[in-house]
Parts: sequence; structure tokens; C-alpha cells
Amino acid sequence: MKITSWNVNGLRAVMNKDFAGSLDALQTDILCLQETKAQDDQVLAALEPIDGYHVYSNSAVRKGYSGVAILSREEPLLVHADIGVEEHDQEGRVLTAEYADFYLVTVYTPNSGSELVRLPYRQTWDAAFLVFVKKLEAKKPVLICGDLNVAHRDIDIARPKPNYNKSAGFTQKEIDGMDALQAAGFVDTFRHLHPEEIKYSWWSYRAGARGKNIGWRIDYFLGSEALVKSRIAAAEIHNEIMGSDHCPVSVKLGD
Repeated sequence: MKITSWNVNGLRAVMNKDFAGSLDALQTDILCLQETKAQDDQVLAALEPIDGYHVYSNSAVRKGYSGVAILSREEPLLVHADIGVEEHDQEGRVLTAEYADFYLVTVYTPNSGSELVRLPYRQTWDAAFLVFVKKLEAKKPVLICGDLNVAHRDIDIARPKPNYNKSAGFTQKEIDGMDALQAAGFVDTFRHLHPEEIKYSWWSYRAGARGKNIGWRIDYFLGSEALVKSRIAAAEIHNEIMGSDHCPVSVKLGD
């Protein structure tokens, strides 16, 4: 089974940038999307031309903002939105699909914003999300994917020094949030299989950053340790797939 995650930065926009061709190239069994920027009915309408997938969506109360979706060839046992905390359940940031032997959680983690105005909120989010996924893990292994809006280590960002504690996504408090997820037993699949590889998943639209590969690795698959060690056969970052300021990331699960 191949599972792919992609922050499309606007589903309706990416549909006009050969999304169908990108999906065909990825050959994925499940595709998790972040930042759909569409209401649930608009997500279904946009994806109507795409055959062979069950489609699920969680949209924000505010129109044209945030939003996540799951396209799955296999029908999940159950799909549910959000994390059950009113403060955090207004922006369509989490969607969970239950399969026979694991939960798949796609997440679009809040950005701390310019001048880090949302950093305090981001910290409360990180703590609440960790509680949520640990509750799921008490029942069966969990695979978390999505735009976690943090570069975890210097190797995950092209220019660490000028960004550290100054730019959203590379403050110590955000890094602490990722540390907490990993300390709780969720393994970074790409770094597990590629400990020294430098590869990014997001590039600013400014100053030709993607062409110069001045990027950040902020899109992840994190898995329960037992799941990662027994079933993760590959973890990849698909720099060749265009259409968004992010590129897709994926894992392959073996038997």
C-alpha cells in the first residue's frame, strides 16, 4: 500500500495544474491533502473527475481557508473529523481514517504566522494534537501525515541560522512540539530511512526559491514505532511533482 500526502495550497487551483496527471504519476492507494481552501461540497465537486477513490473532506468554518481531505481506494472502516476540542475544531485541520490495522491521520498544523503572532496558539494546538493521537494509539497503531509546519532540525532547512527563532516553522517552541511527538513514540519515517539525506518539501514562491532549492522539509509521515519498524518499506519526497509550493511525500507499507 502506498500512501501520499500533499499540501496542494488550494485544491481548485491545483486541479488546473494537471492534478490528474500528478495523481497518475504518484500511483498511490491513498492521497491525503492539506490546505484544500474549499468547503466539503466544493472538494467533492472539484474531485468529481477523479475516478477510483472514496473522498472525504473536513473544511474550515471560514470559507476558502485551511481544509483537509482523504482520497482512498479502499473504503475505510470509519472516518471522523477534528480532535474533539472546540478551540481547535473550527479550521478543518484534521481528518482520521480507520483501517483494519492502523489509523491514518492527516493534519494541517497551524502556522505561527508573520511575527509569530499565533505561536502561543500553536503551542496549545501541538499539546492537544499529541493527546489526540496518543488516545488513538491506545487502540491501534497510528500513521500521521501532513504539513506539520515545522522544520525539525538544521538538516531540514536550507538556511537554519537566519531563520532560527525568527521565522514561523523554525522556532524552538515549534521544534519542541515535534520533539514531543517523537518522544511519545512517533517516528519520522523519512529521517528513519534516510538519516543524512537533504531534501525539502516546501519552497517560498519568492526569489525563485524552488529553482535554487532553498527549501524546508515541513511535510511528514510520522508513525507508531511498531508500525514503522515492521511495515514501512519506503519513504519518499517527490520533488518532481509540481503544482503547489509544497511537493508530495509518501510511504509504502509492506505486509
